[in-house]
Amino acid sequence: MRIYFICTGNTCRSPMAAAILKSRNLPGVEVKSAGIYAISGQPMSANAQAALQKHHIDHDHISQPVNIEELQSSHLILTMTCGHKEALLQVYPQMADKTFTLKEYVLDRDEDVIDPFGGDLDTYLTTFEELNNLIDVLEKKLLEE
Repeated sequence: MRIYFICTGNTCRSPMAAAILKSRNLPGVEVKSAGIYAISGQPMSANAQAALQKHHIDHDHISQPVNIEELQSSHLILTMTCGHKEALLQVYPQMADKTFTLKEYVLDRDEDVIDPFGGDLDTYLTTFEELNNLIDVLEKKLLEE
C-alpha cells in the first residue's frame, strides 16, 4: 500500500507523519509526503527534525510539491487539514475516492492536525504527539485490512 501525506509546505507535519509511519516498518507499506505549496528541495524544519530525533526516529527529507504521478500511484492520500483536502480536490477531483484528512480517515472527524510552523520546540513536540497518536490508529487500521 502506498500512502501519500500532504500538508502546506512539506517541511513540518507531512514529513513528520511520514517519518513516524516509516519507523513502524509495516510490511508492504510505502510512504511519501508532499506539500500543496511546497518549494522543491527545502529541508525539514529544524524543530520538526528535533522532535523526531527526541523520539529516535530517523528521517531523510527534502520538500516536494504535490505530484500527479504520486497521487495516481498512491492507494491512500492523507492531508493534514480540511483546507489541504479541498485545495487538492479542486485541482485533482479524480482523487476524491482515496483522499481524506488524516483525522477523517482514522477518527472519522473533520478536524485539522495542529500546525506547528514557526513555533518553538514544545509546539512541534505537541504536534509530534498528535501525529504519533493518529499514526497508532492508522497502523491498527492498516493491519486490519
